[in-house]
Amino acid sequence: MSTSAVRELYAAGEPDYAVPPGSTILEFLEETGMTQREFALRSGLSAKHLNQLAKGIVSLSPEVAERLENVTGIKARFWNRLEADYQSTRRRLRDARDPALFESWYKSLPVRELVKRGQVPEEPSDKASRWDQLLAFFGVSSLDAWMELYEKPAAAFRQTKAFEAKVGAVAAWLRLGEVAAQAITCDPFDKRGLRSELTRLRSLTLLPPEQFESDLVKTCARNGVAVVFVKEITGSRACGATRWLSPNKAIVQLSLRYKTDDQFWFTVFHELGHVLLHGKQDVLVESDRNSGVEDPREAEANQFARDLLIPPQEAKRLDTLRSIPSVRNFAREIGIAPGVVVGRLHHEKKWPHSWGNGLKRRFELVEDPA
Repeated sequence: MSTSAVRELYAAGEPDYAVPPGSTILEFLEETGMTQREFALRSGLSAKHLNQLAKGIVSLSPEVAERLENVTGIKARFWNRLEADYQSTRRRLRDARDPALFESWYKSLPVRELVKRGQVPEEPSDKASRWDQLLAFFGVSSLDAWMELYEKPAAAFRQTKAFEAKVGAVAAWLRLGEVAAQAITCDPFDKRGLRSELTRLRSLTLLPPEQFESDLVKTCARNGVAVVFVKEITGSRACGATRWLSPNKAIVQLSLRYKTDDQFWFTVFHELGHVLLHGKQDVLVESDRNSGVEDPREAEANQFARDLLIPPQEAKRLDTLRSIPSVRNFAREIGIAPGVVVGRLHHEKKWPHSWGNGLKRRFELVEDPA
């Protein structure tokens, strides 16, 4: 007597998430190796429109379906069916939501700032639409998923700091970094390769932003790290963060919360320290070096950045620096920006904070990443 190797266990239930048609576009890009920029050009869509399609923020119209057929070879009726199924599932899930829970979540998020930055559309602005838009912005299908991916690391950051950071603001800032990092093509993570570049990256402290920024981003991308600059969300109070998009791609996110070169470069190497020293499951968000209770991983990353910028054998000479010219000469001898030296002297209270600030250069983000 023969028996089947496959048997039915139970009937499949309705899915508890809605997948936007744009996710199929992203799958097509991954399979073909086509960039989002090339796809946008071929389809006649703006990069912003394509990004909103991928998130499910805008509907996939019949006209767009025709364009997608021309680019992908997949029939327009298939794209139209994906859109219809998506909208149907959204309506069903919306009816099942707990309004009180979603209202509390909505109030915790910096919605106005996300609208201002173009991450959430101005209209429609009714509550139900806003909930959908925010879920799409975070790339999740449920509040449970949002809490696991964003609320937990944001809350952990707030609890370990001496000041009050807003969980929703930290979560939104982290998500903006992910979106920016997804647009950066990186080679697979190469720990040895990244270590071998550290000395050269340190020399970039001597250069102005228009010269070092591209080099920093490209060098890190060659070694599997996407460096992104994302202006601070009001209330997030974060200057840097490190996490992993995949086992082979890390994100180093920088806000320039503190706008001087000593703080900037310390944060850069602090975050790279996390990449090299700590686990790929960690989400690590930083504010500054004087922020209350310190995670042991933060202490290790601080030491990594401190010793890389001014090696211990050279740091012994810091006590001998008594004037601006002596700082300039010391910085020139060890190949680092003098502002970084002044920052170290201030941090270790060897100099009062009123001394030497003229040696620090100020940086500012020109615009938010698109």
